[in-house]
Amino acid sequence: MTTSVFFGCTFIAFGPAVSLFLFTIARDPLRVIFLIAGAFFWLVSLLLSSLVWFIAVQISDKDNASQQKGLLIFGVVLSVLLQEAFRFGYYKLLKKANEGLLALSQEDTMPISMRQLAYVSGLGFGFMSGAFSVVNILADSLGPGTIGIHGDSQHYFISSAFMTLAVILLHMFWGVVFFEACEKQRWLSLAVVVVSHLLVSCLTFVNPQYEGSLIPAYMIMFLMGGWAFTCAGGSLRNLKLCLTCKDKDFLLANHRPR
Repeated sequence: MTTSVFFGCTFIAFGPAVSLFLFTIARDPLRVIFLIAGAFFWLVSLLLSSLVWFIAVQISDKDNASQQKGLLIFGVVLSVLLQEAFRFGYYKLLKKANEGLLALSQEDTMPISMRQLAYVSGLGFGFMSGAFSVVNILADSLGPGTIGIHGDSQHYFISSAFMTLAVILLHMFWGVVFFEACEKQRWLSLAVVVVSHLLVSCLTFVNPQYEGSLIPAYMIMFLMGGWAFTCAGGSLRNLKLCLTCKDKDFLLANHRPR
């Protein structure tokens, strides 16, 4: 049973993201490099936020429960803000890198568009975020022990897997919207990305009332997904063409750099 839970939750959390990687990124070495770089930027942001939170915990009163809870909230907010700051820094770096690639390229167009970079970097952020969110939970799912034996919720593992899936996809959507907002200097859109990221992260504080965190998180995910779709140049017409396999250029694998 524990093995089934482990593999089931792993496939739920990472299945869609791995599929996107295999079909749209793995065949292009340049995209793979930018995805790994995006994952590294997220990792550095986590390292900095963890360091600040660790220092704050050490100098605080560990016997004061309310103070420790406040520090936990502070750590979550700081982590989100640092992630978005590093996303902006990564955008600036990719902007410079793309200009360099254009100068080295023998063609008149960029070898990879900013929309593709937004998607790839967002998926890199999502992969690393998902890995750190659920890897310890998956390890615990292998046993020994039985979840919920003392009256706690038995949906802990599967709820964590679905939340991880939502966060991975949200990072991809946030990346697309964030980069588009930076390109067109739409600062309100940037603020919406940051606020929605804060909201999804803070929703986890209502656990173990999982319906209170999962339902709003997935509502935000679908809204951000629709927004990212329009930012990427999508419309109902080309979505219909894509679903009916009549527009191959709509797929990211065949997307031309703008």
